[in-house]
Order: sequence, then C-alpha cells, then structure tokens
Amino acid sequence: MTIARQFAACLLALVLPWAGAQQPPAKRPAPPPQDDPQFRIRTRAELVVVPVTVKDASGEMVHGILPDEFRVLEDDVEQEISVFSVEAFPLSAVVLLDNGLPQKVAQQLETGAPAIAAGFAESDEVAVTLFDAYPQNLLEFTRDNDKLYDHLKRIQMSSTFPGQGSGPMTAGPKVNQVSPEARVPSRPETSRAARGMKHLDDAIYAAGLLLRERGRDRRKIIFLVSDGRNSPNNEMSFDDTLKLLLTSDISVYAIGVGQAALNRGLNPLSRYARLTGGDIFYATSRADLESLFARVTEQARNQYTLAYAPRGTDRSKEFHSIEIKVTRAGLSLRARDGYFTTPTP
Repeated sequence: MTIARQFAACLLALVLPWAGAQQPPAKRPAPPPQDDPQFRIRTRAELVVVPVTVKDASGEMVHGILPDEFRVLEDDVEQEISVFSVEAFPLSAVVLLDNGLPQKVAQQLETGAPAIAAGFAESDEVAVTLFDAYPQNLLEFTRDNDKLYDHLKRIQMSSTFPGQGSGPMTAGPKVNQVSPEARVPSRPETSRAARGMKHLDDAIYAAGLLLRERGRDRRKIIFLVSDGRNSPNNEMSFDDTLKLLLTSDISVYAIGVGQAALNRGLNPLSRYARLTGGDIFYATSRADLESLFARVTEQARNQYTLAYAPRGTDRSKEFHSIEIKVTRAGLSLRARDGYFTTPTP
C-alpha cells in the first residue's frame, strides 16, 4: 500500500467515529400546541370541564353553535368560558353489559354485541364488563379494535345469560390473575339475579373506578346496556355512585332494553344518564340495538366542550351546581347538573 493510501485510510478511521458522534439526535415528537383545547384541559387542573350535547326538537344533534351563544352558571353565578371546542375527543369507555336479561333480549344482545366495536376509533380505549349480582371484567382497556371485537364475539358464543345455562366463559379468561368464577356467581345465583338480585349501582360504581384515573383530555363514558332492574341490596347507593361519576367527569350513555324500554323514564338508567350529562336510548329489537351502538359513540365523541375556572362561588361547598344555557331558541341541552370538589375514596 502506498504512503498516500495509508494516510487516507488512517484519516478515514479517525473521521468516521467523530462523524458518527456528531450525528444530530433523532427528532422528538413535537409537543401539542398550547392552544390545543385537549392540552389546555389536561394541564390546567383548576378548570371545570362540561361536555354539552345540543339537540333540536326532533332529537338530532345541532352543530355550528358559537361560543358567545352559550352561558355557563355555577351556583347561579355566571362564569367566563376559558376553553371552547367542537373537536372530537378520544373516548375512554367501559362497555357495561347486563348479564341478567330475559332470554329473548339476551339473545338479541349476544348477536348484536360485536357491532359495538365499530363505533370506536383507533384513539379510543375500551374495557368490557358484564354484571348481574357482581361485575366481571372481561377485557382491560385496549385500543386494539380487533381484540375488542373478538371479546364481544366471545360473549355471543359463550355467555351465561339466565335461561341459557352456563358456558365455557365461566372457566375461561382471567382478569388480574383472578378467575371469573371467583367474581361471578354460580348459575343458581345468576337465576336470582334474574329475579331482582342484580346490583346495577355496584356495577356502575365499579365501572367508574376503572375510568376515574383516565386522562382529563379524554371523554370518559360508561356505555351501559341494561333493562334497569336493580336490587335494593347494593353495597353502593345511587348517591354514592353518582358522586363518583360527577367527581371523575364520567357520563353514562345507556341503552334501555326489555323492561326499561317499556317503562321509559321510570328507571335508574335515565337518572344516571340525565344527571351525568349523558343520554339514554331505547331498543326493542336487535336492529334497534345495532343502530344505537354507533349513535352512542358518535354523540359522546362530538359534544361541545366548555371549560371554565370557577369564580365568585363559595369554594368551601362540597357540591356546585352547573347550568348551561344557549341563546338560540328551540334547542334542548344535555350537560351534567354539577360536580363535587371532595374526591371519592
């Protein structure tokens, strides 16, 4: 090798490591802009966030309302809106399915349940829970829509609805290394659930605990399908459960089936939906169910989002009422009635 070639080889050996060390670091994802409403809600803990649904006389959602058309009152004191958004928020949802339905209604739900997955987007996170006397977590929060669909389809294949006997799900999946049979009553007790031993309040409370720690930049909902029957022997009362939901910014969107569809408005489903700013729909057939599944998620995702920093109210009070008004005539609003400042244990 010539002296020139030797010199070039040595120079290359010296330069290459130095050049590699000088490579610019990989670019990090840019932080969200501070005018992003989700960013502002997440980073400003003092904000009270109020999702609002606006409907016309026919029950259809109304879009295009401007910020200055809304008024927000807390404890009858008008508040200044700090954040206004019409952007679709990602959802954190617990799909809570009644496992103590009459056989015909249960079969409709079994067959239609996989269609629930179609209403969720890639940015959403969804958990699935069955309940009768006790809640049974079937799927932890996931953003994998295929996984969600698979679990919902398995409910169709092997559920233990009253009158249909028990299936392999009783001995199948584990949640946090606990078998479902450790949480779900045996067939005789499931039959008692069908006769009025269903614990609806406890199931909603358990779903609220799952959602409580999800991010403030997400819309937190309980997607409930039930006939509204409820035992008087719940461990958690309606008021306890409502406090948890309002403290944690959780809305209940219910689809009433069976008895609830016959006695509309006279069941706890409608109370939970109204007081948390959610909504209730009713289904009497499988076709009704499947059409409502998509409607629930669309409505929850596409609400107006109002947020404000409370001013001029007594901060020593535990509960603060909220009233939302719109200046445009002929519209109805759905928003939660208030919030608690004391965290739920």
